[in-house]
Parts: sequence; C-alpha cells; structure tokens
Amino acid sequence: MPANTLSDGPLDEPYDPSEFPALSGSALWEENRTSGAGQTVRTIHAATIRFAGDSGDGMQLTGTQFSDTSALIGNDISTLPDYPAEIRAPAGTLAGVSGFQLQFSDSDIYTPGDEVDTLVAMNPAALRANVASVRASGIIIANEDAFSLVDLKKAGYATNPLENGLLSGYRLVRVPIDRLTSEALTNSGLTSKQIDRCKNFFTLGLVSWLYDRPLQPALHYIDVKFRKKLPALADANSTALKAGYLLGETAELFPVQFHVEKANLRPGRYRKITGNEAVALGLLAAGHLHGKDVFYGSYPITPASEILHNLVEMKHAGVTTFQAEDEIAAVTSAIGASFGGALGVTGTSGPGLALKAEAIGLAVMTELPLVVIDVQRGGPSTGLPTKTEQADLLQAVAGRNGECPVPVIAAASPADCFNAAIEAVTTAVRYMTPVILLTDGYIANSAEPWLIPNVADMPRIEVKHPTEPNDAKGFMPYARNADGARPWALPGTPGLEHRIGGLEKQDRTGEVTCDGANHQLMVNLRAAKVAGIQPAGASFLWTGPERGDVLIVGWGGTYGAIKQATVDLRKHGAAVSSCQIRYLNPLLPRLGELFERFKTILVAELNLGQLAMLLRARFGVRTVQFNKVAGQPFTVHEITEAAQPYLK
Repeated sequence: MPANTLSDGPLDEPYDPSEFPALSGSALWEENRTSGAGQTVRTIHAATIRFAGDSGDGMQLTGTQFSDTSALIGNDISTLPDYPAEIRAPAGTLAGVSGFQLQFSDSDIYTPGDEVDTLVAMNPAALRANVASVRASGIIIANEDAFSLVDLKKAGYATNPLENGLLSGYRLVRVPIDRLTSEALTNSGLTSKQIDRCKNFFTLGLVSWLYDRPLQPALHYIDVKFRKKLPALADANSTALKAGYLLGETAELFPVQFHVEKANLRPGRYRKITGNEAVALGLLAAGHLHGKDVFYGSYPITPASEILHNLVEMKHAGVTTFQAEDEIAAVTSAIGASFGGALGVTGTSGPGLALKAEAIGLAVMTELPLVVIDVQRGGPSTGLPTKTEQADLLQAVAGRNGECPVPVIAAASPADCFNAAIEAVTTAVRYMTPVILLTDGYIANSAEPWLIPNVADMPRIEVKHPTEPNDAKGFMPYARNADGARPWALPGTPGLEHRIGGLEKQDRTGEVTCDGANHQLMVNLRAAKVAGIQPAGASFLWTGPERGDVLIVGWGGTYGAIKQATVDLRKHGAAVSSCQIRYLNPLLPRLGELFERFKTILVAELNLGQLAMLLRARFGVRTVQFNKVAGQPFTVHEITEAAQPYLK
C-alpha cells in the first residue's frame, strides 16, 4: 500500500525499476494506455492530492466532491480537511489558508498520505503554506491569476515563486483559473463575484480529468444543491466544472493522465463517512438496538458541532436534540433524560469537558447511564479550535473531584466511531455509569469508506426497568447485580420512589448519609464496578506477531499512521508490531502480558506522554515516548523514523 506512487521520476518518462532498486518489483505504475482524446493514461496504485486556497475559495467542497467521486467509483480513500482557526482571516494571508488532502488507492490505505503528489494552490499563501509537503518532482497547479504583487506580499514572497526558480524541483503547471472561469461564464448572467465563486468547480473539473474521474457525481451534487432555488448558479457551476475538464483534455498541460483502479474491498454496500457522521449514526443505531429513544444535549463547539447537526436530521427516528445555552446545561439535560429513561448523550471538546466535570461526577454518584463525547482539539483553553490533538486523556480518566472513576473508550478511525458509539452506550447501560468516548479533530472531520452494516443482524440489547420492589423491605435503589450495576428505575413507577442527587448514598437504601464507613464502601463499589467492566467491543487493535523487538502503542486517531508504519517496517523484515488501545479505562491486564514480550515499548501519541504515564503506572512497563503537539496527525514517515533506532 504505497503512500506516494507518483514519486519515481519525471511524469513524461516511463518508470524504470532499475533506477529505483528499493521499489523494484513493486509495480507502482502499471501499463500505459491511450484515452479517447489521444492522451497517454498511466495506471497507478494510489495518489495523494491537496487542494489549498483561501477559506472562501471552496477548497473543502472541492476536496469533498473529489473524495465522494473516488469513493463512488470504488477506490479506498482517506481524507484530511485542514481548516484555519480564524472564522474569516484576511484574504490572501497564511492564516486564512484552508486545505483538503486525500489519498485514494486501489488497495487498503490507512492515512491521507505523507507527501503530496499534486498540490492545487489557488493563491501565493496556499502555495507557501503547503509547498513543503509536495514530493520531489510532484505536480503544482497554480492559479497564476492570484499571484499579483499585493498577494505575493501578503504571503511573504519578495518575488514571484512561479518565475524565480523556487519551484524548479517540481512540475509547475500555471493555469489562469480566474480568467478561464470568467470566460467560460461570460453569458451566465451572474455577477463577477458570483462567477469568482465558481472557480472551485473549474479546478475540480481540471483535476478530475488529470486523475480520470467521472463528472457525473459532481454534476448530480450541483443539481441537488442548487437547481431548485438557484438554477442560474447550478448552470454556472456545471459549466465551470466541464470547462475545467475540457481544459485538461485539450490544452496538453499534462503529458499523461492518471488512473486508479477500484479497490478490492470486502463485498458489501459502502458509503463515505466522517467520524462525526459515524458517531451520530452509531448513537442512532444504539437507540434502536436498546429499544430506547436518544436524547442529545449539546452546546456548539468546534470540532464536535457536526454531531449535533447530523442528529438534528434524525428526529423522525427517535432522536431528540437540545442546543443548550452552555456546557453545564447540556450535560445536566442529558443526565435528566437518562433519569427519565432515555439514552442521555452529550458532546463537546476539551474546554467543554472541563466545564462538564462536576456534572459527570453527579452521574457517577447517581449511577445513571450517560455518554459524554469529547472530540479533542488543540489546547489548553481555546487553544487551536480547528486542529487535532490527544491531550484530554488524563482529563477523561481522572479530571473530576473525588474518587470518580469513569470508563473511557477511544475510537481508532472515522468508521470505527460508529462501533465505538454503540459500545459506549452499551457499557453505560449495562453498568449504569457515565462513559467518555474520545475522538479527535482528525478522525472527526476526515473520511473513509464504511461498510454499512445490516442492523437486522446486530444483536439487540434488552433493557429492563424494575416495576416492583426488589426487597422485602421495599425498593432498594442501590442494590447491585453481578456487574455491580444498580437498577434503572423510572420516575413515576409506583412503589419505586427513591432519592436522587449528588450527596453520598447509603448502600442499598439510597438514603443520604455522611457516614465514613459507608462512604468507603460506596467508593470501593463504584471503583470495582468500573474496574470490572468487560469491553463491549475490541479492547485493542493488534498488528503483527505477539512477540518481537518493538511494539508501537497508540490510541485514538493515530491508528492509521501506526498501522501503515508497522506494515511497511515488517515488509522490510523488522520485528515490529503495533497495539492500538481502544479501552483506556480500565486497561485490560492482557496488555501487561503482551508488553513483556517486546524489548521496546514505543508509545506514540499527540500529547506529551499521557498514555505512557498511565501504562507505566498500571503495568510498571518502561516506555519510550514519541510525542507531537503540532495540530496535525502523525505521518507514516514520522512513526517509521521513531521506531528505527530500536530495531536490529
């Protein structure tokens, strides 16, 4: 599964394996063929593209449409949207650059790619911010109309990089995108400003031709999005899309056209899905499987808001959403919903999790099922709202007052967010406890193909609410079953009235008490319940043998880079394996047994060593840390380089 398959020589020369001994026999490029327009079409196994421009240039939409088309024609895909933190930074500045990277392939891939094969730069700032990620001899498509003296100065260029030789190591393709879009839409009846907004579809058409993508999916999107209310804009975007495609076909800007065959994926019905979309669908499925309505109380916060946006569309399927005035109201409304018999869920990011801490403690004390979703971002405080990070782990495990244990589950990929959401609900209901589900900005916004499950084949979970007292002395709200869970008695059930609230409760009876011995008992019971939780899904994801020189350990959204690095290293004979931990609290004893079979435990995480700290405390294992807090996910190369010193 090569990450960068265009990196083996000039694009107008045939691939010669003898020139690249390390790649001999890998057949990164297949046979050439000729298109209907006479161009050479070169079949490749994978490619990485990044669209970059101002936040108002429509690069997220362009990347999304290219990804959708690639998924629809059967490629495996992995995407990385990269938003600016500023809501509307000054046009043409580095702070306002918005990017969208994707890798698409004819085989399984796990990351959006390390080096970029083709960069689309809509202005100088986009070029300056992204050129370092382009591989040697990679393609740079530059919108030369935007490289005015004013725009060059905004981006920090003293001279024009399109003319001063700065890009001599790349295949530079200068395209007057603004002018060509305007000429194509001369008779559209739109204003100049409206025409300018169509240039992203012109760009999409051009790159679609370069990589042999059909236009029909994008044309369908335009019709659905604009045709009914804005028919003139629909016509203009369609025209711009086709004009960009025809430019590629007729202008001979590129010596070859590239084609990626469909991937040999597991049979079934697929759709492209982001992590936030998968969480929403997972919550919906969890409600169906448990026979319960879902209540989602949330205060809008980046990058978790899309979960709320998706769930709002599901009210017909037993989902109620509540946009609260603050984080505390959001979580307490979800606790109230759980007390009333619904599946109470709340979502947030790191700053909001801090504000919800006391209420999560309330759910621990009342022992009510609650799911808290934390889509992590760069911190502390407001931090980097649109950038990814994994620095909330210790907060999730121990960030509350008192002895307040909470199970913590971490999703490993966008598609895995679906399973993780179901597992979080299942665990919360079975053990009558709040559960924190950790995702992060990377997997929340990135996308991959998702094999749609048959819900009819998924096991139903029967939820039993008591209807009569459970003791000769009356109802005992804190009597426990074999899992340590108390009964989920619904308010209004005759004879089952009981106290609820944050004050300590008497064992079994639930009466308020400050007795020290009882407090010790209840603290121990709550801790034992969480410590004894059995995972509702895979506790960790393993790659490679269970013995070797190096074990790369990670959690959450680092899965793709760690997985690919492990596969690549093993292809070169390295005795390396990887373990992606999904259940972070409690940590299963099995992990300690596996750790003992490796000479080096390399813990890679997007923080300064929080998981490494927990592993040392829990298992006494000596770890080597590899940490990154730059607002970006790991690359495969970074993981590979970090492991090299510890391999024979």
